[in-house]
Amino acid sequence: MSESTVATLLPAITKQLYIETVGCQMNVLDSEMVVAALRKSGYGITKNAADADAILFNTCSVREHAEEKAYNNLFHLKQLKLANPEKIIGVMGCMAQKDQKAIFDRVPFVDLVVGPGQLHRIPELIANAQAGEKQQLAVSLSRRDGTVEDIKRSHETFDPLRDPEMRPTPFQAYLRIQIGCDKFCTYCIVPMTRGPEQGRAPDQIIAEAKVLADQGCKEIVLLGQTVNSYRYVQGDKTTRLSDLLRSLHTIDGIERIKFVTNYPKDMTRELLETVRDLPKCSPYLHVPAQSGSDNVLKRMKRGYTTADYYAMMDRINEIIPNAAVSSDFIVGFCGETEEEFQMTVDLVRRCRFKNSFIFQYSVRPGTKGAEIYEDDIPEEVKHRRNQELLEVQNQICLEENMKFLGKTVPILVEGPSKWSVRKEQTGDLRQMTGRTHCDRIVVWEGNVRQAGQILPVHIDDVFAFTMFGTVETKEIVPDLVQMRL
Repeated sequence: MSESTVATLLPAITKQLYIETVGCQMNVLDSEMVVAALRKSGYGITKNAADADAILFNTCSVREHAEEKAYNNLFHLKQLKLANPEKIIGVMGCMAQKDQKAIFDRVPFVDLVVGPGQLHRIPELIANAQAGEKQQLAVSLSRRDGTVEDIKRSHETFDPLRDPEMRPTPFQAYLRIQIGCDKFCTYCIVPMTRGPEQGRAPDQIIAEAKVLADQGCKEIVLLGQTVNSYRYVQGDKTTRLSDLLRSLHTIDGIERIKFVTNYPKDMTRELLETVRDLPKCSPYLHVPAQSGSDNVLKRMKRGYTTADYYAMMDRINEIIPNAAVSSDFIVGFCGETEEEFQMTVDLVRRCRFKNSFIFQYSVRPGTKGAEIYEDDIPEEVKHRRNQELLEVQNQICLEENMKFLGKTVPILVEGPSKWSVRKEQTGDLRQMTGRTHCDRIVVWEGNVRQAGQILPVHIDDVFAFTMFGTVETKEIVPDLVQMRL
C-alpha cells in the first residue's frame, strides 16, 4: 500500500499534538510510533505547544540533567494549562517509568504518566483524560513485581505503526529489534525502565523493514540496548543478529544497514564476518568501552576487561580493516583515581575511535551504584577529565578524517545541512549534508533534489567532525545520431 493510499485512510485532522523528545534513538523511535497511533485518532502535529490539544514529553533518565530539563519544561506549561484546562499534558518514556506517581506530586497539572512499555495505550489515555479522567498512570511491572514472563509482557510495545514525517530524514529510519537489558551495569537505570532483554520475532522485523523500504527508506538502523546480543528462539531454531542481517540484506530498496548499540563480549567473529561479506552492512560499529581501567570496569559491572576489549578491537581490525568504531565513556565514576583515568586516555589513543561520546558520571537513584558506591569525585575533577579526554579524541577524529582527503566516497544524501537550516536558505541550491558508509558527516554545495540519492563526493577539506567535498559529475557526450531522431 502506498503512502498516498495510507494517507487517504487517515481521519481528517481535528486536533493538534505537540511532542518533544530527548534522549536516545529508542526514544526517537517511540515518539514516531506514538505519533503514528495518534494520527489514526485525528491528530496533526504542531510545533507550537500553545496551539496543541495534547502535549507529550518523551523523557530520558540516563542522566540527572535530562530529567531536570524535562521538569523545567513541564513547569513552563503551567500557564498554558491554567488558560486552557482542557489541554492534555503527558509525560512518557524512561523518566515516567522511573518516577511514576512522583511526577504527579511534583507537577500536579500533568494528566498522564506513561512508561516506555505502555506507549500503545496513549491514544486511549488521552481520550480518557479529555473525558475527565485525570492523573492516569500506565507503567510496566518493576523487575521485582512478577515472573520474568509477566514482566516481559508488561514491556511489550512492538507496534509496527510508522510515521515518515517524524524521522530524522525521509530516507533513514530506526528499526527496533530488541528491548530491555539484562546486563545491570551499576551506573545504568535502563534495565529498570526498559525491562528484561527480549528480541522481536524475525518475521516482524523483516515485515517492518519492507514497509520502511516501500516508504522510501534507503538506510535502516537496527536498535537494541545491546543489539549484538540479539537472540530469538522459536522451537528448535535460534535467530541471531548475523542471521537477521542476511535476511534484511535481500530487501529491495534498502541500501545501508547499521546496528547500535553493541556489547563488547558479543562482538563475535561470525557477526564481523557477516558485516564484511554483506555490502549493505555499514563498516561502522558503536561499541561502548566506558573505561580503560579494569578496576573501574569491575565497579561498573561491565562484564569484561580491557584485555577483552583490546582483543575485540584486534578482531575487528583483522576482519574489517577499514571499520570505523565509536565508543562511550564515563569519567569520574565512583572511586576513579587519576591513574585509572589515564588508563582510559591510553585506551582511546590505542583504539583510535571514529568518535566518542563522553559523559561525566551522574548518580541515578535506583541503580546499584547509587546504593553501594559514594559519588566521591568532585565536579571540577569530572569536568577537567571530560575536557582532557575530549581533546584527545578530537585530535584523533581529525587525524582519521585526514585519511579521506582527496578521495571520492559514496554519500547517502540526507538533505540540507544544519547550517543551511539555521541560515534559512531557500531555493533549490543549498549546502547539503550526508554520510559515508562508515558514518562520517560530509557537507557540500548542492541541490535539494540530491536528497535520498547515494552520490560520489570528492573530499576537499576535513575537520574533526565534518568533511567538506564536491559532488563528482560525469560529462555526458550527446549522441548526435539519437539527437537527429
